[in-house]
Amino acid sequence: MLRFSCVVFSRGATRRFASSFSSETALPPNLRLPSNLVDPARLKRPPPSADSSLPLLRECDAAIPAHLSPVRTWVETLENKDSEPLGLAELHPDVFAVAPRLDILHTVETWQRNYKRISHANTKVRSEVRGGGRKPWKQKGSGRARHGSIRSPLWRGGGVSHGPRGPNSYYYMLPMKVRVLGLKVALSSKLAQQYLHIVDSLNIPTADSQYLLDLIRCRHWGESVLLVDVCQKFPENMLQATANLKTVNLIPAIGLNVHSMLKHEAIILTLDTVRFLEEKLLWHDQRYTPLYPFRLPYSDFP
Repeated sequence: MLRFSCVVFSRGATRRFASSFSSETALPPNLRLPSNLVDPARLKRPPPSADSSLPLLRECDAAIPAHLSPVRTWVETLENKDSEPLGLAELHPDVFAVAPRLDILHTVETWQRNYKRISHANTKVRSEVRGGGRKPWKQKGSGRARHGSIRSPLWRGGGVSHGPRGPNSYYYMLPMKVRVLGLKVALSSKLAQQYLHIVDSLNIPTADSQYLLDLIRCRHWGESVLLVDVCQKFPENMLQATANLKTVNLIPAIGLNVHSMLKHEAIILTLDTVRFLEEKLLWHDQRYTPLYPFRLPYSDFP
């Protein structure tokens, strides 16, 4: 019996060891990606190397810590679907290369979903239900349980005890540092997954929506795209092209948030947007401590 079990165990171990060196088709069907999600063309353009011949269109203005180095990425244009990158851009590592924190993303996303939520669910208590002004039967002698009103929560059609009494607000506020870190983690995660792209501007040569869809398909930017810019008014061609598209949206840089970034597959930032985000997000790392509310015994007072 011991010999038989050893033989069966060795056969199973050998089969598992051999399967680890087999081809990708050896995976069970439930672990394989569907063919429509496998996009090898998306990986044709690797991140720029250190000795790239393209010009550096943007240098990082903010001071970078000595132990870190700026992150380089391509700068593309929307003027032509098949155009090559125009150059390179340097991104600050404290904004676009922070450590992934899924707990922070979950916290900020939950906060964004709930802080504006108001529940209007409301139930009536026994004093608000109609009827039940007299005692249904006398206290003793009938053999039935004692009751004083048919609108008691024990009765069908009576009041509801401990039910919702809306409107109830779910408002609460996260600390500013947590919200800022959520933006940094979302931007860094999109860049690490090659879903964050930099363009020179949002100008397109035509207002046709099909041109924008073909450009997104040609660049392999995914199923949904969020375009971000700091301008007071978006270009007219871009506004008309995205007016009837449900998967391509525009948002000003001042309103960029974690929920919008997670809802879209690709994020498109202009060069001016990158500078704006770095200035705003890095300022919170150096902001004056007394701007935060104090707590006794004022241990954080400068």
